[in-house]
Amino acid sequence: MSIEQQAQRILERAKAGHLTIVTAESCTAGAVATALSKAPGAGDYFHGGFVTYTKEMKNVVLGVPLKLLKHKGAVCKEVAEAMAIGALKQARADVAVAVTGVAGPEPDEDGNPVGLVFCLAARSNRKTVTLRHFFEGLSREAMIKASVEETLTLLELEVTNVRKG
Repeated sequence: MSIEQQAQRILERAKAGHLTIVTAESCTAGAVATALSKAPGAGDYFHGGFVTYTKEMKNVVLGVPLKLLKHKGAVCKEVAEAMAIGALKQARADVAVAVTGVAGPEPDEDGNPVGLVFCLAARSNRKTVTLRHFFEGLSREAMIKASVEETLTLLELEVTNVRKG
């Protein structure tokens, strides 16, 4: 299934469940939001997305605590979770996905390797689900595409209510 088809299916399921969606992205630079926005009828259930590439923007726009960013760096489960929760609050949406990672070509300022990615889905009043991936040996473009696919998969799980809260 293509990214476009998956995005369309996600929005159809969001519509069926009366759920609104928001994204918070770093290493994918808005590619998840772009995929969702291209689907017909996106404006009814997709609130939009936040692209927060720097630690400062993660803090200012999404409320990711500076202490967390300083202690853990920008690429970790905790930051992905804070990004998703911040996006839920800012957009007043039902479901959020967040993705943070190192697309390269060099490791990040905290020493995280190229290809390390955390994708996370959050839903109001439910536990979050995180996937940690290490896309070793992929080109920058291939890693971003793989990250988008994984993030959309998590989003699809959330909008179809597959897991128990």
